Amino acid sequence: MHILFISQYFYPENFRINDLVDALAGRGHEITVLTGLPNYPSGRIALGYGWQGPWTETIGAARVYRVPLLPRGDGGGLRLLANYCSFVISAAWAVQFRLPRRVYDAIFVFEPSPITVGLVSALARRRFGVPVLFWILDLWPKSLQAVGVVSSPGVLALVDRLVKWIYRRCDLLLVQSEAFCGELNRQGVEPGKVRYFPNWGEAAYEAALEIPDDDAKVRRVTGERPFRIVFAGNIGAAQDFPAIIDAAGRLRDAYVEWVIAGDGRAATEAHARVAALGLEDKVRFLGQQPNEAMPALFRTADALLLSLRDEPIFALTVPGKLQSYLTAGRPVLGMISGEGARIIEESGGGLACPAGDAAGLERSVRVLLSADPAARREMGERGQAYYREHFSRDRLLDRLESWFREARGAGNDNRK
Repeated sequence: MHILFISQYFYPENFRINDLVDALAGRGHEITVLTGLPNYPSGRIALGYGWQGPWTETIGAARVYRVPLLPRGDGGGLRLLANYCSFVISAAWAVQFRLPRRVYDAIFVFEPSPITVGLVSALARRRFGVPVLFWILDLWPKSLQAVGVVSSPGVLALVDRLVKWIYRRCDLLLVQSEAFCGELNRQGVEPGKVRYFPNWGEAAYEAALEIPDDDAKVRRVTGERPFRIVFAGNIGAAQDFPAIIDAAGRLRDAYVEWVIAGDGRAATEAHARVAALGLEDKVRFLGQQPNEAMPALFRTADALLLSLRDEPIFALTVPGKLQSYLTAGRPVLGMISGEGARIIEESGGGLACPAGDAAGLERSVRVLLSADPAARREMGERGQAYYREHFSRDRLLDRLESWFREARGAGNDNRK
């Protein structure tokens, strides 16, 4: 098949869309990607790109068409809106006048946020006459309200109408969490149009599943270094770093090190809070790290930390890094409610406390601190076993290919 991917984000930005493109190209599919100039998470156009392009390049086996956009800058509301709108305008122009008018078999849309990428896919669906599979990783408008970007009921109602309009112009809606299904039903989506398509650990993470753990490397808490808790990913409002740092303060008496690998809009505030509480010797910020370095970093950890704010929408969400964490063979510490907590508890691969519960996170850490190293290792192995059963990359790719065939075979009868 020839698949057109539409995504505001793509390599060198670090998103699962990169791995999905590589994987499908490796299975013999022809891939075209329509994307913007890379600027996430720094807010600046990435080195090697700019207003002179490159506008067309080959990455791996994919032909990539880039369009100009206003970079997200400091991530403030108006700057983000400009970022989103500029991509829609440029990408819509590219669909009409720049992309080769050739035979595509399907369109795949990557939607971590914003939903506005669906405006581009609706236009592409009409122009090329092929089905759209829309992968929903972020539920609008609820997520906008949860992080405080939009609070006006009128604006939220308008966004809700936009979301429904976009969903009607998709042939299949893929959801990263089973809990998303109820919200889509509320928005008028018929259940037969929805498919469960969770995240997975990219190829580099899955390789860790085959690496045997060495008993000699399972360190005791009183060993040569502190008990190491690693957090990887975005440092934003949704991740609730005030609660994480509160938990670190509660554990200042313990031999614990918190390693933060990532960056984001709330990073400056997190640094300042750590300094204000005198926790610089406990909390270490590594900054943004390359994705390929993460599996090795995870294996230096004694536990891997996952957190989301206490908001109803986040209880429906499964952060993508949970699957990557499960591959590492280390206990997962979740300060998270809902679906994420359910997976941690059901897998037996870690400990979960409610979102925003710093005292609960402290208790979970102390439980792991007092546990025998072999018990922690068994916990990590249970997480790996659960990953193999539920999130295997190859199984999910098989499922996706079957949906491409299903959508393609359905024809154009219900396309508007």
